[in-house]
Amino acid sequence: MAVTIAKERWTSKVAEEVYGSQGLKVGGETTLPFLHFEGEIPNRMITALEVYDSEPKDWPEILTEPFAGVLNDPIAWAKKVVEYGADMVALRLMSAHPDWDNASAQDVAKTAKAVADAVDVPLIVIGCGVEEKDGEILPVVAEALEGKKALIGCATANNYKSITAAANGYGHSVIASSPLDINLCKQLNILINEMGLPLDRIAFDPLVGALGYGIEYAYSIMERARMGALTGDKTLATPIVAFIGQEAWKAKEAKDADTPEWGPLADRAILWETTTAVTFAISGANIFVMRHPESVKKFDVYLDEAMKSNAY
Repeated sequence: MAVTIAKERWTSKVAEEVYGSQGLKVGGETTLPFLHFEGEIPNRMITALEVYDSEPKDWPEILTEPFAGVLNDPIAWAKKVVEYGADMVALRLMSAHPDWDNASAQDVAKTAKAVADAVDVPLIVIGCGVEEKDGEILPVVAEALEGKKALIGCATANNYKSITAAANGYGHSVIASSPLDINLCKQLNILINEMGLPLDRIAFDPLVGALGYGIEYAYSIMERARMGALTGDKTLATPIVAFIGQEAWKAKEAKDADTPEWGPLADRAILWETTTAVTFAISGANIFVMRHPESVKKFDVYLDEAMKSNAY
């Protein structure tokens, strides 16, 4: 007896974006994640590994060990990230943080340019996380990276104007960050778009949690955004960035060595990051910013399998 597979009919698609002079593409899907029998998924999801421009102060040894010898050299660190197989380098400008080195915009821009010139993959540039400071440094970084087609963020409701203007002027895309609210996400995308930046040069960060830490709420926000995009809401049809590493490695399951009953720390820490990434892949994220190369390796195995056709 023939089996008929029920199929959802979507009317729209997620925007396709292109990063770097290499032309790395993301987005463009016309169906929910990995449902190849319902539509097209033309581009594989993207992985990025983080690089700090100043040696991390709070990373556990498990996380620093793969980058031993390069943690105080962002150029060498970025090259190591490429060797590990990441699709993009995610440069985090922590030296600009007022509680770190309070580095100037010119200093971090010089570092960003050096990193971009040293690797042959596209660059994600992330500020220090202080909205006012990021609003100062990221426009200068955008100018220094003119022609690199970088993905720059994070732009928030409090600093998006300066970041968007610079990204638009120098040919970059912007990460729009809003706190787990579908309406705030739409509003920020609209505000950025009204400044002249096309929607296909915006990726949004809904703020995520690690596995087990409110992950179901982040999952539902992403899923709603994807369904909105596929039913015609252009303001939600931008690729989603998930900052997996910064959340997964905060959790006690990834750093608490005093709980041997949970299994070997190194194994569970890497699996914690990997499983968080898999969860958000299923919910609709497109770009995964991670920290441990082994997590990326395991996640890539999953993506390879999930991207195989299951057409009926």
